[in-house]
Amino acid sequence: MKPTSLDAEKLSTLIEINALINSSYSDVNALLIYILESAMRLVKCESSSILLVNKADNILHFEVALGPKGAEAKSIPVKTKGSIAGWVYEHCQSLIINDVALDERFSSTVQDKTGYVTKNMIAVPMRIRNVCVGVIELLNKADSQDFTKQDLDIIEQFSVQASIAYSNADTYRQARNEINVLQNTITQGSDFHSFIAKSPTMLDLLSVVEQVAKTNSSVLVLGESGVGKELFAEQIHLKSERAKKPFVRVNCAALSPLLLESELFGHVKGAFTDAVSNRKGRFEAADGGTIFLDEIGELPLDLQVKLLRVIQSRAFEKVGSSHTISVDVRIVAATNRDIEKMVQEGTFRSDLYYRLNVLPITVPPLRQRKEDIEPLANFFRNRFSAETKKNFVGFSQDAIDLLYSYYWPGNIRELENTVERACVLGKPPYIHAADLRLNSKVSGDEPRSTEIAVVQDDGDRTLKTMITKFKKSYVIKILEETNWNQTEAGKILGIQRTYVSRLMNELGIR
Repeated sequence: MKPTSLDAEKLSTLIEINALINSSYSDVNALLIYILESAMRLVKCESSSILLVNKADNILHFEVALGPKGAEAKSIPVKTKGSIAGWVYEHCQSLIINDVALDERFSSTVQDKTGYVTKNMIAVPMRIRNVCVGVIELLNKADSQDFTKQDLDIIEQFSVQASIAYSNADTYRQARNEINVLQNTITQGSDFHSFIAKSPTMLDLLSVVEQVAKTNSSVLVLGESGVGKELFAEQIHLKSERAKKPFVRVNCAALSPLLLESELFGHVKGAFTDAVSNRKGRFEAADGGTIFLDEIGELPLDLQVKLLRVIQSRAFEKVGSSHTISVDVRIVAATNRDIEKMVQEGTFRSDLYYRLNVLPITVPPLRQRKEDIEPLANFFRNRFSAETKKNFVGFSQDAIDLLYSYYWPGNIRELENTVERACVLGKPPYIHAADLRLNSKVSGDEPRSTEIAVVQDDGDRTLKTMITKFKKSYVIKILEETNWNQTEAGKILGIQRTYVSRLMNELGIR
């Protein structure tokens, strides 16, 4: 059957949502709003909402409510007994109801309090690991039409995305809470990232970070993929006077230009097709703190102009608005690209480069800080020994020799993946060179091999599992060949650079 324009639009929207899910752990509300906005556009209805259950009182509360009277509805609790949303939650089943007034499960509480009349609706459960945590509702199909099975199929797919977003954000919140607890229990002045560094180069760099953190100037962090640029960016924030304020991350390569502009600066209702409500951007969310613009070299030229203005005046307008918003934000940017070459080629504005490059920090590749290889490897060994419940006590001498001679094109990220693989596949008490599964010829400045690692048979030999393992192995190899440059890897793989980023998240490649 030939795909319809709706099919193509739905697929495109789902891809954009997936990209946001992978980059918006700390801003789940904005992501849920985007999901609902997209659902309303595709299904063509007046209102929508996401209700989440409070386990303490077993009451559903509006997390997001869009459309007429949405703001009023948000303050109204919905009982799980005697309501359509409650029925969907308790039975974990979807419903299409095209005459709500005739349905005995309908509760008029929200309708009576807001004055907004519900004529028909779709309600679908949000599931996390087969447990219902909430309900998505779409109300009043446009032009007095009935909701259809096709509408339900669309909303059920969007429900999966919303559930993933909520689950990711919940995990992120728990992790941040655990980090905060740990930080509150350690001694004053040490609640920062602990860097494993013995090499003079790194020790000097950490000293520079201490000085840079004390200022409010823009910082440009340079270095190959996998060297830990984001860690340095966050360290600058944590060591600064802004440490108690937000640290907001944006991956400039993960989103399309239109979506990225909205993500950075926000939008007002009606700014474009999907904009059915106002939305705060990342710069506004970072007010008082630090915004980290990762992969700044991927920023389109038109957005470079807008970013330049923000750096110069700390002011901007939301997409679709003429109202100027002022913010107090420190900008830290990072790239693995040759930014000076991009300036010469005209693909990166020179004035923006000079504004960002006030305090440049270049993080050296792992091969230039060999003193740190063994301490880092032991750090990862301890971590993955605990995760795999295997008692690895160290590396054999042949493994240590290989660790030092290897070129490490993927830097610390590749070292981490290598040690994790060795802990999963190796046998205690020692990790041997064979367990590392590295190409011993890749040393010095020799080119990387294109040989693909053997897919390990761990008992699950289904075609889907083996294909996933092969895909992960192959993608890692291509990334290693290209020094973990996702743009170059995308060219070899024949896919867009943004899809490489999503693929890495999907396959668990760090």
